[in-house]
Parts: sequence; C-alpha cells; structure tokens
Amino acid sequence: MTANGADGAAVTPSLPPVKPPGYFEGETMTRRAVFTGGAMAAGGIAGAAIILPAIGFAIGPVFKKEEVIYQDVGPQSDFVPDAYKPVVATLVPGLGETGKTTVYIRKTDPALPGETAGGFIAISTRCAHAGCPVRWVNPAKRFVCPCHGGVYDFQGKVVGGPPVRPLDRFVTRVENGQVQIGPRYSVNAELKRYSPRDPGQRLGGLWQYMYPKRFTVPSPQ
Repeated sequence: MTANGADGAAVTPSLPPVKPPGYFEGETMTRRAVFTGGAMAAGGIAGAAIILPAIGFAIGPVFKKEEVIYQDVGPQSDFVPDAYKPVVATLVPGLGETGKTTVYIRKTDPALPGETAGGFIAISTRCAHAGCPVRWVNPAKRFVCPCHGGVYDFQGKVVGGPPVRPLDRFVTRVENGQVQIGPRYSVNAELKRYSPRDPGQRLGGLWQYMYPKRFTVPSPQ
C-alpha cells in the first residue's frame, strides 16, 4: 500500500528489518556472525603459519651475529713486500673444504700510498664484480678475474673491467711471531676501510648509504 504525504506525493512505508532464522529479542551476535568470524580467524592463523616461517627464514641470517676469529697463516718470514703469497684460510668453520678460501698476503711497502713498515696486507680472492675467484699474476703484478675480465693493481685497486670497487681485505695482526688474519672488510677507491659489502655494491660518497652493511658484520678495526 502507499500513502499520500502532506504535499500529496506518494510515500512507500518502510518495512521492518527481516530477522534471521533463530533470532530472538536481545540477541547481540548471530550464528552467521560467529561462523564468519571463526572462518576469518582460522584463515588468518593458517596464513600466519605459512608466511611467518618464510619471513623468518629470509631475514634470519641478517641478524645472525658473525663471530670474530683470528687464525694463523704463517710466520712473518714467509712474506715479502714485492709479491703475494697464497694461503688457505677458513672463512666458515665447520664446513670443511667448502668453508675455506685462498687469501693473498704480503708485507706492507712504505713506498706505496697508505702503507707503513711492519704491517701485512691480506687480499680477498673474491672479485668485487660478481664474486668470482681472482688470481695473482706475479709477472704482471696484477690480480685478474677470469670470469668477466676484472683487473686489479698491486694494491687491489680496479684498473680494468666491470668491478665496482677494490678487492676486499682482511684485518691482520702478529701474535707470537705468527701472522694472523681476522675479519674481512671492504675498501673504497682511496683504500679507506668500510664494513664488508657484497660483490657488486659500490663504496664511497653516497654509495655507502645506498648499499649499507648488514647488521651483524663486525666493524673494521
């Protein structure tokens, strides 16, 4: 039925809201709302059970603290200032041969920029372009990467190819007559120390902020 309003226009009367089956007066939550809420809660729990472990697996290594280890690589008399000697060092304990790497070591040469007498230089063999192993070519006094043609000079600075920074180095010290190497660190074009970066990450200027270090790596000493 319709009724006329004060101005003569037809007015359709509003109908009372339809009560769901089983509804009783004073009820604040319906059965449908209970089932809907339960289904959403179950879906949320199932989603969290899948997503949270994946997130933890992905970012967990970022927060895993790296232990600072020093290891002997030979007596001081084994090294000279005009050539590098390759030694085998353990980067990751407990992995056997897989956790080992070659490190090139020499005495410092005061005639070279930034070097003083009595120290040692330990160069990483991981290319700063894509991480391929480089090798020292003594006749050419160069480090050469066979993968993409990266070339580094006697101090590990880039002189050719695609590498974005010099070769990484290791902290060195002498204990009881033995040369020891410690944490790895990265250097920029001026051989200034930075916390270690991954291959392909630039250093110097704004680059150090665009490619920040991982939270867990030790700072260079």
